[in-house]
Amino acid sequence: MGMTLTARGRSSVLAAALLAALPALAAAAPARDDAAAEKLGWRLSMASYTLRALPFTEAVDATAGLGLKYIDIHPYAMAFSRENPAKTNHDLPADMKEQMKAKLKAAGLRAVSYGMVKLGDTEESARKVFAFAKEMGVENVVCEAKPGQMAMLDTLTAEYGVNIALHNHPKPSIYWDADTVLKACEGRGKRIGACADTGHWQRSGLDPLDCLKRLEGRIVSFHFKDVVEQGKGWTDVPWGTGKSNVKGMLAEVKRQGVRGVVSIEYEHGTGQALLDDIAKCIRFFDETAAELAK
Repeated sequence: MGMTLTARGRSSVLAAALLAALPALAAAAPARDDAAAEKLGWRLSMASYTLRALPFTEAVDATAGLGLKYIDIHPYAMAFSRENPAKTNHDLPADMKEQMKAKLKAAGLRAVSYGMVKLGDTEESARKVFAFAKEMGVENVVCEAKPGQMAMLDTLTAEYGVNIALHNHPKPSIYWDADTVLKACEGRGKRIGACADTGHWQRSGLDPLDCLKRLEGRIVSFHFKDVVEQGKGWTDVPWGTGKSNVKGMLAEVKRQGVRGVVSIEYEHGTGQALLDDIAKCIRFFDETAAELAK
């Protein structure tokens, strides 16, 4: 019990730090010009996992305050609100789903991806995920579906009009290498493809740019990152300041004509430092999109 209370206390401190930092950041941030990105078909979204220290309602406000128009829903990482600890997923009762939609609408945000989510082992459990995604207006379900489920998922993606984006956690996860994603997609419709997590490729010892090239024609969405090696692992840093050749990756995305969701996802960071990093990622993305759209 003591450990649980300590964890909750720590989470409250992190949430308070984020909320305290947001007004100053929003006031200082210049108005976004995302016209070039939208012209390229790129929608910059907040992976709500990045703001997991906050409940969903406050993560929505923080995302809007940073000038973004899109957000991903994470099913397990955050409570709905400070007053309601229910997780923001497909098991919510109907009235809470309506509250989620109302909160997003009031903030001027659209939910575009849902995950990383577990589909379960049956068509019935997968249908529940697809039904929630469709109700929320989400276009991508991010998951690590089992290869044996692909025929069933091919049918469901067509029925619901919702994509499956296979996510690559680091090695030895099932889809850590781009080739495993390609194999799972063989013979399947275009609604089944990759959620390209560029940072996790780097953590697995792969070249993210090479992985994007190998996945041409099968990229659905992105968990976009730039990382640097620190100690025994890799740490997220503002885009364009790490080892991931972010400009090269975005140029490759343009070359392939990928039109989809690019989600800002940080595995590390808290408070003002995290919000500052996110703001830098947004500026880098908009400026790079403007260069590439010329």
